[in-house]
Amino acid sequence: MEKVAIVGASLSGLAAARALRRQSFSGEIILIGAERRHPYDRPPLSKDFLTGACTENDLALDHEDLGIDWRLGVTATRLDPRGRSVHLDDGTEVRADGVVIATGARARTFGRSRTLRTLDDAVALRDDLRRRPNVVIIGAGFIGAEVASSARSLGCDVTVVEALDTPLAGPLGREMGAVCAALHGDHGVRLLTGVPVRGLTGSDRVEAVELADGTRLPADVVVAGIGAVPDVEWLDGSGLALAGGVVTDAYGATSLPTVVATGDCAVAAGVRNEHWSHAMDHPATAVATLLGGTPPPARQPYLWSDQYGVRIQFAGRREPGDAVRIVEGDPERRDFLAVYERDGHPVAVLGMNRPKSFTRWRRQVRAVPQEA
Repeated sequence: MEKVAIVGASLSGLAAARALRRQSFSGEIILIGAERRHPYDRPPLSKDFLTGACTENDLALDHEDLGIDWRLGVTATRLDPRGRSVHLDDGTEVRADGVVIATGARARTFGRSRTLRTLDDAVALRDDLRRRPNVVIIGAGFIGAEVASSARSLGCDVTVVEALDTPLAGPLGREMGAVCAALHGDHGVRLLTGVPVRGLTGSDRVEAVELADGTRLPADVVVAGIGAVPDVEWLDGSGLALAGGVVTDAYGATSLPTVVATGDCAVAAGVRNEHWSHAMDHPATAVATLLGGTPPPARQPYLWSDQYGVRIQFAGRREPGDAVRIVEGDPERRDFLAVYERDGHPVAVLGMNRPKSFTRWRRQVRAVPQEA
């Protein structure tokens, strides 16, 4: 293999380029990205960047000395496996011996609300928040909660609306999801749960959010934090299996022998993982698969979130029916560590402001096996 094309120039695409060099690939690397910017770190967008604690320069990711042929500001429109080429929207095509698909995902939109996925999104929202508007956030997941925390720290009046009865119940379970969601009330943020949003009102600009029960929430700024859609439409007709993303095994292998997928756009062994740690770690596995090497050992799923001055950390994978128990601290004080157990074995751990204890317990969590 002499030439590899990486489609997607975000964290997972850059991590794939790094992995290629670390795994002794000396050939040509072409990195294709829809944004005109070089890769940047996204987690601070909902936190320090919104509040002004960091600048655009602080977000830049190191990409020196990798010998990359950058193709930025262009979007992939078609994958031609027979011609071993990627077609771009500027009319050109890139031929390669192997392809890494790392096109990520785009934020789900809701009417004229703001979203937060790219640096451009963050710049626009930051400018809005400087005016201390009345903010309504649709969705109480991690992104929605972090934006609420940032907006509140800037002096905004903030309301969070969640269609589920308990925010974060999916990854954390109802009990622990409720504990994390209580942070909103602790800091003067109104949280409304169990009521879907009907729509947005206003002529020249958004004026209010209407809920399904008829409640009308005045709003100067509305932010939708309702998940993301994998950017895989360009792969229709390529022969790849697509089902909520590019279908792969745990090692990034697709139905095409010279194509692997990784990051937010991949459904690896039935799971689409959208967290930063996965985008950083999994590309090395996909690259090893592409090059015919030995993939590195699987790492546990891991995520963190900073909200209202509290560090939330979670590792492992919870399933319905797992038991959860507090092993340290007090949830009421927002300072505790909880362990999830299945058949008597720890399978996940949640920490709130307990970084040292979390690290110790994380080592005891049963490793998630790789599955084909």
